[in-house]
Amino acid sequence: MKSLLILGLLLLSVTVQGKVYERCEFARALKRLGMDGFRGISLANWVCLAQWESSYNTRATNYNPGSKSTDYGIFQINSRYWCNDGKTPKAVNGCRVSCNALLQDDITQAVACAKRVVSDPQGIRAWVAWKNHCQNRDLTQYIKDCGV
Repeated sequence: MKSLLILGLLLLSVTVQGKVYERCEFARALKRLGMDGFRGISLANWVCLAQWESSYNTRATNYNPGSKSTDYGIFQINSRYWCNDGKTPKAVNGCRVSCNALLQDDITQAVACAKRVVSDPQGIRAWVAWKNHCQNRDLTQYIKDCGV
């Protein structure tokens, strides 16, 4: 009985952590999902953005006390504007998706929402990490040796 409890706790901890992509694995997934060149944004920019936003972790979250909102998932999509977490005041839910859907190992919904975000006038500049770490930089290292 004790071993079943330990196994259950171990499995629970694995599911809570989510998937942490390797850089090239993530680049290939984005390419497959149509992100390379979407709205003129290179694959290297998307990979750089996710590196700095979540370290490629699908379950990453970050609470923003000033706006009482939370950033979710591999792209750190904000609950104030883009997803519904049921607790953010004055939430808009522009992607029409639950914030929990952005925490899944399957990044299909997160990619669809990122496409929606980047389709707004602010574009990829909506992500502060992109502006601080990726904008106007040589990003070739993010897709180097990935075969994409």
